[in-house]
Amino acid sequence: MAKKVIPRVITYLFLIIAVVVSLFPFYFMFVSATNTNHEILAAPPTLMFGSSLMSNLATLSKKIDCVRVFINSLFVSVTFTALVILIDSMAGYALVKYQFKGRGIFFAVIMMTMMIPMEAMYIPLFTLMTNIGWANSYQAVILPPLANAFGIFLMRQNFIAFPTAMLEAARLDGCNEFQIFGRIVMPNMKPALGALGIYMFMSVWNSFMWPLIILSTKDMYTFPVALSMLEGNQWRRDYGVIMLMASITTLPIMAIFLIFQKQFVAGIMGGAIKE
Repeated sequence: MAKKVIPRVITYLFLIIAVVVSLFPFYFMFVSATNTNHEILAAPPTLMFGSSLMSNLATLSKKIDCVRVFINSLFVSVTFTALVILIDSMAGYALVKYQFKGRGIFFAVIMMTMMIPMEAMYIPLFTLMTNIGWANSYQAVILPPLANAFGIFLMRQNFIAFPTAMLEAARLDGCNEFQIFGRIVMPNMKPALGALGIYMFMSVWNSFMWPLIILSTKDMYTFPVALSMLEGNQWRRDYGVIMLMASITTLPIMAIFLIFQKQFVAGIMGGAIKE
């Protein structure tokens, strides 16, 4: 009996330590959002919630229009997520369920694009967006990364498990391809779509470098870009305000992941099952 209990206790202790280590940075961020610079930079730093939350919020409101930034981030993230779900699912579906010449080559080329760092694309993308008059616009933030290789790969792996016989039966019943995709395929791929949506929403919500490059108007900033504007001179940084802004940025992502974590796990694991 002891031989079975001891390994289990060790495993649970390891998991508890891992959880504490993983969650501590978030806890410290939330605590720091309620403290002053003196309390944050003390040695050792304060690990208890303070009474400076409202003063930090007042200072943040003077520097940044948080409501406007939230609306900007929400619009960009929701629009991008909706479009990427549609485009990537259509591409993944076509790569699995349609037989056409060069299908394997197309998929290989898509996968090869994952090896190209996004940083290498910034200059040509910026030049293109400027030439077509899209600089400092939301479409310049949303459209370039829509055909995402990871999203196409994820949906392709999930579509492999989708029964082809169901599609053939729908065709025999007189459904066209758009009806099959919209009424039969998509409703049965909710876990995969949920996983893709969560991942893409989180990635664009946290996107920093490309919005920083392409957006030049303060009223159009998203959360990561607005957060970078708070840093200022290293000797005059208000870390309580910075941590408060970081907390506001993080909370929606945490809430979405906690609510939809089952769909996320089910969608990721769905690609491991083949028909």
